[in-house]
Amino acid sequence: MKATQKDFKSQAPRAAREARVFFFCGPDEAGAHDAAHQIAALLSDPGERVELSGADLKRDPVRLGDEARSSSLFGDARHIWVRAAGDEVHDAVQNLLNAEGEPCPVLIVATSATDKSRTAKLLAARSDALVAMFYPPDLRSAAASVRGMADAAGVTLSGDLAERIARAALLDTRLAASEVTKLALYLDAGPQAPRQARSEDLDAIGAACDDDGFMPLVNVVLGGEVAKLGAELGRMREQGLNPVGLLLAFERRAAQLAQLAARMGPHGKVREFIEAESNARRVFWKDQRDLIQQLAVWRGRKLGRLTERLIELHRQLLANSQNSELLLAHGLAEIARAAAPRG
Repeated sequence: MKATQKDFKSQAPRAAREARVFFFCGPDEAGAHDAAHQIAALLSDPGERVELSGADLKRDPVRLGDEARSSSLFGDARHIWVRAAGDEVHDAVQNLLNAEGEPCPVLIVATSATDKSRTAKLLAARSDALVAMFYPPDLRSAAASVRGMADAAGVTLSGDLAERIARAALLDTRLAASEVTKLALYLDAGPQAPRQARSEDLDAIGAACDDDGFMPLVNVVLGGEVAKLGAELGRMREQGLNPVGLLLAFERRAAQLAQLAARMGPHGKVREFIEAESNARRVFWKDQRDLIQQLAVWRGRKLGRLTERLIELHRQLLANSQNSELLLAHGLAEIARAAAPRG
């Protein structure tokens, strides 16, 4: 089975009943992550959750099949959650499919993979598997999602406030959901007791605008503004910006650039294209200058290499949290130099 973000919700109940292996991919990691949680919630008996990494399964391709066909400590149900990058679980999935016996549900969230990847091709034609592809939302659809979350939580948001939350979350629905939850708690709101949110309420819970947090550093690095890099890295240290959270901001912008580049095509004119996207409210007008500068640099294979470098940097930070700030600073300097004008 195959699904896109447009038809995923309608296919999810059937997939949760019939499929045993789920592959969530595409440039929108937050969308893929949310979809995996939806499937897990729809499983008739999810039981214990066993988490595995793609890197572990690449080193030991037999382990996934063994884990999926073994029982939990007390013989109860279980499901397996795999966080992977690209095609690193291909061999493990192939072994899983070739082994005898019915496995427990296996949910794979594969950053930077697509529905054309080798792993997806193993699964797409099977009735006992689901491949779901997700693209990053534009500002308008992200704001609509925020309003939907808020309505469900009993918080009434204006369009401007929904857009503000979406921008501050870098269009990441996981981060936006956290802000909506905090806002509902602050307002003592609920489905049976809805409350209207105001701009002052958002200020009170400390929802940071992206212009005050991560995005200045993101724009300096991806724009190749090497002369400004030292000051921005100093601000990162002084304000104690979370390295993993900051890197997530880079990953979200890289995903946005990939989406824009795909819509523009190889022969499009960057400035005219971004201006049209802004007029259509698919990008925030304040981001125009930075997106024009960055899309002119990060396209095609170079954008693919940027995504790979960010994924590798993410792994390094998680594996060495004590030195995460230093590792991130070195990695960002490397990216900034690659984006800097030549000559």
